Amino acid sequence: MTFLDMFTDKAYLIYTISMFLFLPFLLFGVIASVRVQTVFNKYNRVPSSSGISAQTYVRNFLAASGVDDIKLAAVRGSLTDNFNPTTKTISLSDTVRGSSAIGAIGVACHEAGHAVQHAQKYFFSSARLALVPVVNTVSTLMWPIFIIGFVLGFASPYTAIGRILLIVGLVVMGSTLLFSLVTLPTEFNASRRAYKYLKTCMLPEEAAGVKKVLNAAAMTYVASFMVTALQFLRILALFMMGRRRDR
Repeated sequence: MTFLDMFTDKAYLIYTISMFLFLPFLLFGVIASVRVQTVFNKYNRVPSSSGISAQTYVRNFLAASGVDDIKLAAVRGSLTDNFNPTTKTISLSDTVRGSSAIGAIGVACHEAGHAVQHAQKYFFSSARLALVPVVNTVSTLMWPIFIIGFVLGFASPYTAIGRILLIVGLVVMGSTLLFSLVTLPTEFNASRRAYKYLKTCMLPEEAAGVKKVLNAAAMTYVASFMVTALQFLRILALFMMGRRRDR
């Protein structure tokens, strides 16, 4: 019996488990998103003893890391902070940029951590950047595939059209899953870099608050990976169920 045959025999079980776990995993994602906002709001009301703005902390972090070609920009909203490796720009949100609160400093330095990763060619950061155009392309296919599949029988692995759509779905979800997978070490590493730097220039209790903010944010990426992995397994199980019917 081949590995493929063994997997086929377990396809129904895998499908059932994936459907059973989907709502709990989705709920975990919602809780993670609520928690990161709650933790950020809590520590964004706690001023740092230095009184230095998050934007200045970013500049100091970059200088200490030997990175001097990063631009800083403003972006509207809350927790919309990001680093664009293409333009080498760190964009800081309204609630972060000029704030000297612990939460704001943690979020800003996390983005600076991404800039340092890029400058030092951190493997997972580079891999994630290489996958961006692929994921952007397949993401545009998601809704058309879903709509076509809903109309023509995407949920049925026992029709030719259904199997073709399932294969396309596997490619789409597989690409998204790979992107989500390389995102995990990228995000955790950026947080570690930020925390390691901030421990050297903040009080211990302040650094501990920053760590809580960064850990809460990291859980949102874990939740996203879990849901994506579950969706991939569900589609894979459906495809294997169709293969079993053909035998």
